[in-house]
Order: sequence, then structure tokens, then C-alpha cells
Amino acid sequence: MSHASSTLSDRQMPNSELLKNHVEGKLDHLPKQPGVYLFKDHVDDIIYIGKAAVLADRVRSYFQKGADLSPKIRALVAHAVDLETIITKSELEALILESNLIKRHRPRFNVVLRDDKHYPYLRLPIHDDFPRLSIVRRVKNDKALYFGPYVPTGAMRETLKVIRKVFPLATCKIEIDGLADRACLEFEIKRCMAPCTGNQTKEDYHRIVRQVRWFLEGRDQELLTSLRDDMHALAEREAFEDAARVRDRIVKIERMLEKQRVTQISPVDQDVLGLARAGIAADVQLLFVRGGLLIGRRDFFWADAGGVSDEELVRATLEQFYNKAIFPPKELLLPVMIEDHKLMRQWLSEKKGESVRVVVPERGTKHQLQQLAQENAIVALNEHLRLQNESREAIQELQQLLGLSMQPHRIECFDISNTMGAQSVASMVVWENGRMKKSDYRRFRIKTVEGANDFASMHEVVKRRYGGTLATKSGKVLPFPDLIVIDGGIGQLGAAMEAMTDLGLSQVAVCGLAKAKGEKDERMYLPGHKSPIVLPLKSPGSRLVQTIRDEAHRFAITYHRKLRAEALIPVVSSR
Repeated sequence: MSHASSTLSDRQMPNSELLKNHVEGKLDHLPKQPGVYLFKDHVDDIIYIGKAAVLADRVRSYFQKGADLSPKIRALVAHAVDLETIITKSELEALILESNLIKRHRPRFNVVLRDDKHYPYLRLPIHDDFPRLSIVRRVKNDKALYFGPYVPTGAMRETLKVIRKVFPLATCKIEIDGLADRACLEFEIKRCMAPCTGNQTKEDYHRIVRQVRWFLEGRDQELLTSLRDDMHALAEREAFEDAARVRDRIVKIERMLEKQRVTQISPVDQDVLGLARAGIAADVQLLFVRGGLLIGRRDFFWADAGGVSDEELVRATLEQFYNKAIFPPKELLLPVMIEDHKLMRQWLSEKKGESVRVVVPERGTKHQLQQLAQENAIVALNEHLRLQNESREAIQELQQLLGLSMQPHRIECFDISNTMGAQSVASMVVWENGRMKKSDYRRFRIKTVEGANDFASMHEVVKRRYGGTLATKSGKVLPFPDLIVIDGGIGQLGAAMEAMTDLGLSQVAVCGLAKAKGEKDERMYLPGHKSPIVLPLKSPGSRLVQTIRDEAHRFAITYHRKLRAEALIPVVSSR
């Protein structure tokens, strides 16, 4: 059930006292049940979402006279002019609803994770006759085992590489029924024992599967004991070559474990949070430890976390991160305990299907792990601040070089890619407020140009971008940039400017970026100027536009290769 106020029709900022009375007039009629509350501003945008065990008590606390409110909450109350509440059956249901609504609306007074990725897992369907490892990005309730998440994905690929070298598990996608006429190359190099031909029994295969599972779960002693038993059994049967192969596996595993083990602890899956602050900036590091092995990490940075407590940052990270298709570990190690940790533990346990512990370690190896996460957070925070400072210097330099009236906070860059005029495509990448904004990237197939004509292709793409209705995933029209960068010299720049003039947009700042043949320095070409500006090789502005241009080139090349590969498929299949 929803208790929603009538929407304010006046889109202009009304009298503040009237707005205050509008919200406070509802305080005596709030439900005394668990649920979610949403504060809205004078244009009906949601500016804060919270949950409560008792909605009436929680919402009233914001408006109590003499209440000791943080600067952030005082600002929230000052902007709140409307209120909506949604009743739920339990506080746990309210937590889940709150997280979903924050993810959808991203209110400006909430701590919001800038994170929309689905992380990779390794899936092992142990109930199959002949299970094979696969990479997935969503965890399903299908009785298979899932290992991860692996962040970055390089950690997962390294793990797969080790498994395929050490354990002769099948990697093919064919149906294994033991009736195949001949084995593939993997059998010849002893990376598979050819169960497809009947060379390996289901029982023997599952013994390998069990060893892979132990390896991924960090159950080292069980794994090494099993392999040593295999080696001795083969030696007793005088299968010395096979015994030597198992011995080599044991050596490889021991060496890898010695390198990757972060600390000697019990093989319990753990996620470890570290928190660092500097001024109003904050960073949270989330380390993924599986069976004592550090398999990856995730970094969350807030440039402005002033007025936000450590507890709120940790709570928001847990609630929003695990709200996605993320499989919680057995144990969470936190830098500070959150107020509703029992509720959080209940939610995570239901999500995992078994009990999850939430602890703040004060001593021992768990505390050392938490300190490791904190050290990572400090390093990451310093790097973010360094890049932030460099970004400020870069846009100041670009503003000065280009004679812009304001600093460019959104830059769009275009690149053309083709092979001898075939499969001609273009890319547009976006840099906004210090980072690449991948959700606004666009790619184009060239429609009106025949052959390798980069000038005409650039004209087409620029005209389509700024004369059409390119939209984001949310359906909103993409905003105009403060600066457009064209990959190329005078010719490409001229074509882009012609398109902008045709659209009546010649006032938008546009520049071309290219290197002179045999030179390392970048040349920036400006409309109406014959001679380019030579950018200093290592200046912040030069590095920024190079980074954006290189990203546009990468994005265009990737799309071009994809189309070229698709064009070859009919040729290959017709043979």
C-alpha cells in the first residue's frame, strides 16, 4: 500500500514556509509500520530514500525541534517539500525495496554506488555427468557451484589458466557419451583424458571435478592429499609416466598457493571492507577472499562524502552491492559495525541460503585482512585525488588553449574506422567530470558514404549525432558537450564543422587532434586557424585529449572488427 501526496503542479520554487507546512502537515498521519519513505524537492524529483522499522517515528525525527542533525540532513530537510511513504510487510522487505529504489532513482542525498557491472563467476555444475567450468555473470539457483566474483576479470582468467594446465578437465561443448570415434588435440597434450571416447569413466572424471572444487574452495590439504594418493597408486601399478604427471601437478599447485595465499587462515569465503578518508573525499575497498586466496577487489570512490558517516558509507556499499546478482560470502569483515547489522545479516543469509557472519575484527588474522583492505583504500583514495587534481589542471589548460568561456565538463570524441573503405564505422566516446562515461558511448555504421572517405563519413556521423535524437538507455536525449574532439586534422575538422554549421550549431567548440608524421607531439587544429597548436608532450591537457582520442579509436576498432568477423561467417560456413 502506498501513502502518496498530491504532486505539486507549480514547477517554480514556491514559498519555503508553504513547502515546510506541506511536509510537516503530513507528520501526524504517517503509518506506524515498516516501510520506505521518499523525500521530494520542488520539481517533484526524489532527493532521498530511506527505510524504517516504524515510518512515523523515523520521518518525524527529521523535524523534531532541537534535534542534532548533521549538515547533510539539515540540507535535505531544507530541500524537502513533499513526502511519500510505501508500507512493507517487514523491515527486511523495506531494506530490499529501499535498495531497489536507490538503484533506480539515484537520489542526490543518498550515498550511491557508481557501479552497474555484473561480475564474472566460474560455474561448475557438479550434478552433470561430465561437468565443465564456464564463465557466467549471473548466479542462478540451479544447484551448480559458483566461485567468485572475480574483479578484475584477469584474475579469473589466470585461475582458469592454472586449472587447465593442472587438472585434465574437459573444455569442449560437445555432448560426452563415450561414443566419439577419436579424441581431440586436448587429449594428445594430456589436458583432457577423452571421456568422449570412453577413455575415462564417469567416476574417474568426477574425481578430477572434486579436485577442481577443492582447489577453488581453498581446501589445499584435501586436494594435495588426494593427488598424492593418486600418484602413489599409479606408481604401485608401475604407471610411472602418469605418476610423474601427477607429481608435476602437485608441484605447480604448491608453488601457486605459496604465491597467492594472502594469509594462513581457515578456508572460509570472505569479503573484506576497508575505508579511507581525506577531507570530504572517501574510498571503500572491497576485497574478495576465497579459501584464503585474494581473487579480486572492487573500488568505490566518492569525491564529496562530507557529512556522511563511516557507518552510512559501509551500509550503503553492502546494501547496494549485494542487491545485484552478487553471491554473498560466508563472512563479511567490516571496518565499523552498522546499526542494523542484524537485519543486514538476515538479508544476506536469505540471499545466500545459509548463515552469513558480519563482524568487525579487532585482532588476529581477520584483523590483518581488514587492515590490508584499509591500506588498499588509502592507496586508491590518493590515486583518485591525484587524478582529480590532474583532471582539473587539464580542463583549465584546454579552456585556455581553446579560448573557451567556461571549462569543458563534457567532452565527446569521434573516430572513423574502415579497411579499404569496407565495413566503415564510427565511434563516439564521452568524458564527463573527470571520467569516461561509457553509458553514453555510441557507435555508428556509415550509411551514406561509399569507399574510404573519412571526411564524408565524419560529416555524416556528426550530423547524425547532433541533428538526430540519440538517447541514453533511460530514454533521455544525450546532453550537448562543452567540447567536441575530432580524431584527425584539417580535413576531418572541416567536415565536422560543416555538419555543425548545417545544423545551426557552429557556436559549439570543436577541435581536431592529430600527430604530424614522424612526430611525437600532438597537434590540435582549430576552426579558422591554418596552423595547429602543438600540445606539450606530457602536459595534463595533452594527456587528457590523448586518452579520450585513444578510447574513441579503441571503441571504433572493436566495432569494426566485430562487423568484419560477422561478414566472414557466411563465407566460412558455405565451404
